[in-house]
Amino acid sequence: MKDIWIRLSSVQDVQRFVGALVPLEGDFEFIADHLILDARSLMGIFGLDLKHPLHLRVYNDSPENMAALAPYRTDTEDTEHE
Repeated sequence: MKDIWIRLSSVQDVQRFVGALVPLEGDFEFIADHLILDARSLMGIFGLDLKHPLHLRVYNDSPENMAALAPYRTDTEDTEHE
């Protein structure tokens, strides 16, 4: 399991992000305040505050999954946000 931070700045970013997650193995969850949300949920993502980076929990941090997430990341491999 790995926690990373991503940025989705537009409707197109959200659509591309969800499209990138669909074929991947494992679970992906956004953590926002007291909510845990399936990161493959378009409607759920639009309920989040997209002005700020989003906390994403990745349950299968395989190289393939991490490569698919790389375009959206705002952190680096060496930086972990709590």
